Amino acid sequence: MNMIRLTIDNQEVTTSKGLTILDAAKNAGITIPTLCYHERLNPIGSCRLCVVEVDGESEPVTACTTPVEDGMLVTTQSDLLFRLRQNALKLILANHPLDCPVCDKAGACMLQDLTFEYKITSIDCPAPKRNFIPSYQTTFIKHWPERCIVCQRCVNACKEVQCIGAIDVEKTEDGPQLTFNRDKCVSCGECVQVCPVGGMLEKKSSLRWRSWETTKIRTTCPYCGVGCQQLLHVKNGKIVQVTGVEDAEPNKGRLCVKGRYGFDFIYSEDRLKTPLIKENGQFREASWDEALDLITQKFTEIIAKHGPDALAGVSCARSINEDSYNMQKLFRAVIGTNNIDHCART
Repeated sequence: MNMIRLTIDNQEVTTSKGLTILDAAKNAGITIPTLCYHERLNPIGSCRLCVVEVDGESEPVTACTTPVEDGMLVTTQSDLLFRLRQNALKLILANHPLDCPVCDKAGACMLQDLTFEYKITSIDCPAPKRNFIPSYQTTFIKHWPERCIVCQRCVNACKEVQCIGAIDVEKTEDGPQLTFNRDKCVSCGECVQVCPVGGMLEKKSSLRWRSWETTKIRTTCPYCGVGCQQLLHVKNGKIVQVTGVEDAEPNKGRLCVKGRYGFDFIYSEDRLKTPLIKENGQFREASWDEALDLITQKFTEIIAKHGPDALAGVSCARSINEDSYNMQKLFRAVIGTNNIDHCART
């Protein structure tokens, strides 16, 4: 009873009542261009690129905010819609610096892709002279106000996904611009994750990279037991960026500040790479076999002299769940003590 039928581009579509035209089109495999829309956010309708024609409506409507109705006839591609989308893109580009050669977002920029798709080679309207608010930046992120298209993705992501509300839109004499509350901002990077252009960028890595130079490797975040899915962006064997996997459970693209930016330790010069054994007050490097044999010997001596409860173990939060399981199994079943804990236990 909650299913309805409509026609999109002469294709009959059956969809759930309450969805938008954009949702129904996506589910049917029909592409409608967007900039401000994001699957994890409530519809914004600010970019005007998803406009479609609906039979009976005098003007095109935004597909991301218009709910479907039974019997609705929708057209997503026409000469009129092409021109409207072209004009919307030109207005955005008139306020946007064409600095793609030096922008870190080049190659992964939705505005770039749409400009190419809609064959925009020149901008008819004159570029306005605007005064931008000072750039906002933290240790991990940097806002480029001149590149921002005020799509409000970051605003909604900060409010709806992170429930923080550190970003807002302010009306100024030079048009709407983003404002940031430094007291609320936790540098989680959710704004960077959802930004469709180069308005919010990583400031973490000292390495520069282009999107096509990196290889994406999916992995599980090691910082706690939630199991958030990550994509490691690797260039020349080094991680330059970490993003959340948008369509993966349990995080659906979200990451905490440690999960997104805590990869410095991998390349630290102070990181131990081989076991060390202390002799006569000094550490020396040893093989794994020698180190493990020494541990086994010391554990055996302690158990024989003081009993198994003289030993205790703490599992590292950066270990995977299976390693933590084996750790407690070693202490309970092999050593014979329940003195086992985990540093992330609450």
